[in-house]
Amino acid sequence: MPLGTLDRTPPPFFRQGPSALTRLIVFASLSVFLMAADTRLGLTGPLRTIAAVILHPIERVLLAPVRGALSAGLYVDGIAQAQARADQARAELTRQSERSLQAGQLQQENARLRALLELRERLSLRARAAEVLYDAPDPYTRKIIVDRGSSHGILPGSPVVNEDGVLGQVTRVYPMTAEITLAIDEDAAIPVHNLRTGQRGVVFGSPSSDSMELRFVAANADVQVGDLLQTSGLDGVYPPGLAVAKVSRLDRRTQSDFAKIMLQPMASPDHVRHVLVLEPIGLHQPARPGADEPSLPAHGKEARERTGAASAAAASAAASAASAPAPRRSP
Repeated sequence: MPLGTLDRTPPPFFRQGPSALTRLIVFASLSVFLMAADTRLGLTGPLRTIAAVILHPIERVLLAPVRGALSAGLYVDGIAQAQARADQARAELTRQSERSLQAGQLQQENARLRALLELRERLSLRARAAEVLYDAPDPYTRKIIVDRGSSHGILPGSPVVNEDGVLGQVTRVYPMTAEITLAIDEDAAIPVHNLRTGQRGVVFGSPSSDSMELRFVAANADVQVGDLLQTSGLDGVYPPGLAVAKVSRLDRRTQSDFAKIMLQPMASPDHVRHVLVLEPIGLHQPARPGADEPSLPAHGKEARERTGAASAAAASAAASAASAPAPRRSP
C-alpha cells in the first residue's frame, strides 16, 4: 500500500476534543452566567449552604493544629509577660521596702537628734555634737571613736552623753577624732545618787557583760529594783542629774557587809550613733586647796594612776554616806 494513502488521524482514545481556547471561552461564559444568576436570583445559595455544612467538620479538623499553635504561642507569651510583671512587682516592692526602711531610720534618727537638741538646750554647759565612727579595736576594753577631736575643742576627760543618759568619758584626744571609754568599761567609775532616796554611791563597769555594778552599799541599805541612779556631780566631771543606770538585780549577801547590786545602763552603747560631748564641770569650779588648777579625772587603763585616788575617795565617801551594816551577833 502506498504511504500516502495511510490514515494519519489519531484514534478516538487520543482525541482531545475542543481546543483550549474554545474551552476557556465556554467556561468563562458559564462562570459569568452563574455569577450573574446567583447575584440576581440567588440560585447557588442552597448549594453553598449544603457545601458549608458538609465542609464545616473538615474545616475544624484542618484548623485545629493552627488554633493549637496559636493558643500555645499565646500561652507562652502570657507566661513570659506574667513573669516580667512579677519581676517588676518584686523589684518595686523591694524599692518600696528600702524606702520605707530608710524613712523609718531617718525618722528614728530625727527623733534622736531632736532629743539631743533638747538635752543640749537644758544643759548649762557647752556641748558639741559628734557622730560615732566605730568601736575601738581592743577586745579587752569598751571604747568608741567619734568624729570630733582637739581641733573641734574636745578636751580629755569630757563627759559624753546622749538623749538616754551617760555614755562615758573622753580618755584620749586626737586632732580629728577622740576616744571615749564607755561607762560599762571595767575601769570606769561614776559617782551617783539614788533618785528615790538620795543615797550616794559609786557605779563601776562590769567586765563580764554590758551591765554595771553599784559597789560599797551596805547590805541593809534602802535600795530597790527599779531605782534610778543619776550623776551626783561630786567628781568634777559629770554634771549632776544625768541618768546613769537602773537597778536590775539586788543580792543582799549575808556573808558580806555590802550588797551586790547589778545595774542596767540607761544609755545602750550598742545602738548609739550621735552623742554630745560636754565640758567637764571642773573647768567652772574653783581650784582645790593645794592645787594650781582643777584636775580632770579620766577613766581607762592609760589614766588609771590619776583616777585611782579619786575613785577611792569617792567610794569611801559613798560607803560612809550609806547606812551602816547591821552588827552581827556573836554566837
